[in-house]
Amino acid sequence: MSHAEGITHVSDHATEFRLIHADDTWSRRTTDCEDVKGQLSDAKLYESPSEHGVTWMVVSPIIFTYRVMQCERLLDASNDTLLFGHIFNSTELQALKTNINGIKRFIVIDDTVNKLYGSQVAAYFEARNVIYKILPLPTTEENKSMLLVTKILEEVHKFGIDRRTETIIAIGGGVCLDIVGLAASLYRRRTPYIRVPTTLLAYVDASVGAKNGVNFANCKNKLGSYLPPVATFLDRTFLRTLPRRHISNGMAEMLKMALMKHKGLFELLEEDGKYLLDTSLQESEEHIGNMNKDAARVSTRLAIETMMEELAPNLWEDDLDRLVDFGHIISPELEMKTLPALLHGEAVNIDMAFMIYLAHETSLLTAEEKSHILVCMRGLELPLWHVDCTLDLIQKSLAERLKHSAGRLRMPLPTRLGQARIFNDIDNSILCRAFKKWCDEQRVDQ
Repeated sequence: MSHAEGITHVSDHATEFRLIHADDTWSRRTTDCEDVKGQLSDAKLYESPSEHGVTWMVVSPIIFTYRVMQCERLLDASNDTLLFGHIFNSTELQALKTNINGIKRFIVIDDTVNKLYGSQVAAYFEARNVIYKILPLPTTEENKSMLLVTKILEEVHKFGIDRRTETIIAIGGGVCLDIVGLAASLYRRRTPYIRVPTTLLAYVDASVGAKNGVNFANCKNKLGSYLPPVATFLDRTFLRTLPRRHISNGMAEMLKMALMKHKGLFELLEEDGKYLLDTSLQESEEHIGNMNKDAARVSTRLAIETMMEELAPNLWEDDLDRLVDFGHIISPELEMKTLPALLHGEAVNIDMAFMIYLAHETSLLTAEEKSHILVCMRGLELPLWHVDCTLDLIQKSLAERLKHSAGRLRMPLPTRLGQARIFNDIDNSILCRAFKKWCDEQRVDQ
């Protein structure tokens, strides 16, 4: 329950108390009390008579502060970021730097990433005299389960870390970050962790929010929690070793934010998408013609900024009307059905492509806007249709969304390039017409 929701459910007959901390204890005071000495909490207690005695309402706002930092040369031994970049307090930072001996770090790294960068990670911590443990794991969507979470927890327990000062570090793609985040939320109820994304999808999406989780009962992310990292460190050089398909995969989430919120980002992806794919989002002097050599820096920044604009005021998803759910209505069901054939971003783009047809069929998008978007998707080398994305699957996905969204469909749809709204009342006949046109036009290209 959010702070605002708690206030609205308080009885008209309730007495409001503020909480004051003095002499190592908290005590309550009525709001009209003038003699207040000590630390005043933002939390409140409400007390009201009830049929069987007394009812108390606790309103306790929870504030998380975490840092998302773009950085370079993260694994350079002279770079302090990986060790200290999550610390905000200058006094604490200075104390740690002065007495670095004995610092411990537990690192979970994706198997594939470990083959590429594991030796550099080990060399970094050895050069800094850090006591460390590296745990490589096969963090794939098929393996995204509580088995990996418990494996992490067992190894963390054996290694031993201080749950307030010694962080767990996750290095890998979105699956790795999700699994480690869930493990951190469970270990001693909350242990600080750091995200280091090594895929574009994780860089612009999974790494910047609070959600984490694992698949369960053949459902995507059915088990999970909300716990932001203490910090996310974004080093684009990790993307150099990504296969081209995985660059394309991540660009689906960038396109999502462009379609929902930022026409300029859409135009950048439309114009420079091939260049971004060709260069793996690395800045290059060998750009062709009038291609923007800053396209990688600008596009990733815009994707992250627009994402954080939507996440920061609604980190715990108290408000279910979320533009960032675009592309995530049908895709969870499709992704789980097709594993491992479709990557996450590819399933998201298939979902978005269908929704573009639906938006056009409901006169939200013009034919020209629809065409622009579909051409851009092809330019980013993303799939626009899949044989397993049937009308039955779509209708089942919508029914599930209705069931878990307080009885409202809450479907984000673009209303023009870079703008969107939430819709709750899509007529089934329109849905069926959009599906037929989508299949007729797109399956011939598969």
